[in-house]
Amino acid sequence: MRNFLKQLATLFGVGRFPKGPGTVGTLVTIPLVILLAQAGPLVYMAAIVLLLPVGIAACEFYEQDKGGHDHKEIVIDEVLGFLITMVWLPMTWQAILIGFCVFRLLDITKPFFIGYLDKKIQGGLGVMADDVAAGIIASLIMQVLYTQTNWLGSQILVP
Repeated sequence: MRNFLKQLATLFGVGRFPKGPGTVGTLVTIPLVILLAQAGPLVYMAAIVLLLPVGIAACEFYEQDKGGHDHKEIVIDEVLGFLITMVWLPMTWQAILIGFCVFRLLDITKPFFIGYLDKKIQGGLGVMADDVAAGIIASLIMQVLYTQTNWLGSQILVP
């Protein structure tokens, strides 16, 4: 189980991509977002709730074996953060593109308290916390865009 969780931390090797592994990890999450959206909101939310403790354990084991904190190879945190970003949104190319950009911007720049979480919380929880926070803030931004503008386009998939 420990080896499986360590593989999950890197999303089965995606995190070893030489350039921008966090961005690549977020990019390969797009099909999962679409699949979960088609499964319905309860399944989507259940996946997020399940992935949080599993992701924390995966990151914890990875850090224990590698030493140090928040290795660039760990991308399960980006997976969860992007899933949170896209919750309860239409599955349009515009929503996916804008959500991707907003989440990556917040994850990379770490504004507000996101940077504090990144620096102050250690272990697997610390690895996941900043991306969860970035995902929540990105989701709030996306919900405002969804309800107040037409920037997210027309629904292309019917869940």
